[in-house]
Amino acid sequence: MADRSSTHEITHYINVENAKIVAFLMVVGFVMYHSIIHLKYGNDSCKWLLSDGRFPGYNTWQPYGCMTHKYTKSDARMCMHYISYWGGRNHIVFLGDSRIRQLYFHFINLISNDEVKKFKAHRDVHFQDNKINARVDFLWHPMVNISMYNVYKNWLISEPSARPNLVITSSATWSIKLSNGSKEALKNFEVNLTYILPFVNKLKDSTKILWLLQDPVVEEKLNANRSAITNEQIDYYNKVSLDILENSAATLWSSSRLVAQGMRKESPDGLHISKSALELDIQLLVNMYCNNDMNHNDGTCCNTPEATTPLQIVTASVFLVCIVSAIALYIYKRRLRRNGLKNRTAAENGQRNGQATDLKENTTESATEVMSSLAKLGIIMFYFYLCDRTNFFMKENKYYTHVNFFLPFAYVMILGFFFTENTERTALLHRDQTDEWKGWMQLVILIYHLTGASKILPIYMHIRVLVSSYLFLTGFGHFTYFWNKGEYGLFRFCQHGCWKISHYWQNRNNSFHRMLEVLFRLNLLVVLLCFVMNRPYQFYYFVPLVSYWFVIMYVTMAIWPHLTKASAEANSFHYLYMIIKFIILITCISLFYLSEVFFEKVFLTRPFKALFVTSDDSIHEWRFRWQLDRYSVVYGMLFAFGYQMLLKYKIVSDNLTTDLFSKPLSYIVTGTGLVGLLGYTIFACFCRNKPECNEFHSYLTFIPIVSYIFLRNVPGWLRTRYSSFFAWFGRISLELFITQYHIWLAADTHGVLVLIPSYPVLNVIITSFIFICISHEISRVTGVLVKYAVPSDWKSLLRNIILFTAILLPVGIVNGMFY
Repeated sequence: MADRSSTHEITHYINVENAKIVAFLMVVGFVMYHSIIHLKYGNDSCKWLLSDGRFPGYNTWQPYGCMTHKYTKSDARMCMHYISYWGGRNHIVFLGDSRIRQLYFHFINLISNDEVKKFKAHRDVHFQDNKINARVDFLWHPMVNISMYNVYKNWLISEPSARPNLVITSSATWSIKLSNGSKEALKNFEVNLTYILPFVNKLKDSTKILWLLQDPVVEEKLNANRSAITNEQIDYYNKVSLDILENSAATLWSSSRLVAQGMRKESPDGLHISKSALELDIQLLVNMYCNNDMNHNDGTCCNTPEATTPLQIVTASVFLVCIVSAIALYIYKRRLRRNGLKNRTAAENGQRNGQATDLKENTTESATEVMSSLAKLGIIMFYFYLCDRTNFFMKENKYYTHVNFFLPFAYVMILGFFFTENTERTALLHRDQTDEWKGWMQLVILIYHLTGASKILPIYMHIRVLVSSYLFLTGFGHFTYFWNKGEYGLFRFCQHGCWKISHYWQNRNNSFHRMLEVLFRLNLLVVLLCFVMNRPYQFYYFVPLVSYWFVIMYVTMAIWPHLTKASAEANSFHYLYMIIKFIILITCISLFYLSEVFFEKVFLTRPFKALFVTSDDSIHEWRFRWQLDRYSVVYGMLFAFGYQMLLKYKIVSDNLTTDLFSKPLSYIVTGTGLVGLLGYTIFACFCRNKPECNEFHSYLTFIPIVSYIFLRNVPGWLRTRYSSFFAWFGRISLELFITQYHIWLAADTHGVLVLIPSYPVLNVIITSFIFICISHEISRVTGVLVKYAVPSDWKSLLRNIILFTAILLPVGIVNGMFY
């Protein structure tokens, strides 16, 4: 008894509602924490890029708090061309010794179409590429002395157009080598650098000067004539550089030193860094130079956040009004309750108490529920905006290793198996089981996105099957509902007078009402995110895909003849009609696939074009997603139809906890399922590339899906057990899939959100907790709003449709939806 009461006490406090309160307090805490960081250190991501970072894996560098794009030769040349096209200059100077010369040759080999041979020469080297209007010079000035002083002086007295727009410079090793590490040489270095400092500050308007802190050396690898160059001496010179230049117009580049330190064992001679370290340094340099002009999604370092649009401002204003209204209604509601208590007390004393108070309370209750739900959405949307449209929170690149993917995968699977329990449901693909299926699929997809596992082809193909499975379940579930309960004939109620529409609308089997509810629940979050995050509807590709196929499925079922289980039992020809409908549907899908011109003509027709194109007005993404899963929903519908036929003729029986078939047949079907899963895995491992795999995917995807259903449902003992852990996540799978874009991942899914810098594992745990709590709250709020948005009263629904049209129509007109 004591154990039961203590367990009840624990579950009383440890629940999802209290978890959401904790998540909200954590978000407030992190907002305060990052505010302090920005106030103390600033929020310049260029400074983060050039100052700190870590090695998440071999030959991989992660800058502190921001993301770097991996620039290829074509990317780098495009950057130079783009800067020149918009009136900028590409005059870059590398000024210094042999270490700087290393960077110079590696840089020009990145931007040059022809390989430039490296050579050791104590002289200036020049590079010019007129195709991209780039001029890159190396000036041999290994010491901070009068010759380097004159270089800066000449730049200052020349015209701004003749000056370089970027200078990468450093010096120390030659001074140490020639002076044998004397203190006098260090003093001369300090004095000469101090003399150069005024020129550095005066050049700031035309020239960005990057001072490279000296890399450590590998003393045991140094030649005898370089033996004076020790890490102690390097540190002395770096300290002088820091003291003089820290508050100047020059930018200190210290992260290159950390890169060299982490890869010091690869140094070929102890003084110069390895090729791998050079590649990382050049990537840092090019990210600093190009990111703000190129706007790569995975390059947030040195990239200015996109400007706020008028639509975002209007949306924020509307949410602000909702928040204020919710607070006002809450205060009014409390006052109304106090007045109601007084009225009831007066009524008990014999005074009259009318029904007006009750009506007012009901109206206030509904208004409060709607406004509080919208206010919560407004606060959540602000967090979305803060995470992924500003530099307030940090972002990092994804990093894939087999351990990074399979370790959390195994951990999640073990948790899921641990929380298994019996269910009273015995039907094939019952609700508990489909929730479980959606749940574990969604968790695997989240791990896939977090770790950037799309580059591993077998994993990519299995994830494609999971996405197809969701569409398969959409076809199976909705077809089963429409077949068993559907009533599509809205026009039938208007044949003898549309006054009967109210009777139709209140019919519990009203499929049109269900369609509107489903579409609202699917699209509410995505439409809000389009407004708040300034992204096209197609950006959140999964919801448009599911919505499209749901509408196609509804239309297929709703067009004449109207076919249901009841009508088929009354007339057996209706089974044949349903098969004909399937044939027509598959034929239409195939025609759309075979004719790209016809496909584009249909989906690029205004005003529907806005639903299917990306921000660059391209329909390629929609066609790719559409053709990849063009038969998945049909497979689900066919499977559901076939299963209904098996039930009708009593070939299977799912109302007991026994196997679906006889023992021998159950073993055969289960074995077939194992073979199907193994066969698809072999295919995924041996197909050569993504285009080839994708080409076969739409034809083969039903094999692993149906095989899994066989394995999961044929054995009765397995069909009547499910994982409550996975099922819980399955009930919010849609919200998890969409919200991950901005508050778990970052930079529109290209990176990872960072609330706790430098602690990646702890950061993933914290961001996951907040992300899951927000997804659950969005699911709950959507469930509240859907009953008001799609009410049971058809007049109220008509009012809401007019209201939604009045809101969305101006947005569509402003964004060119109709022209």
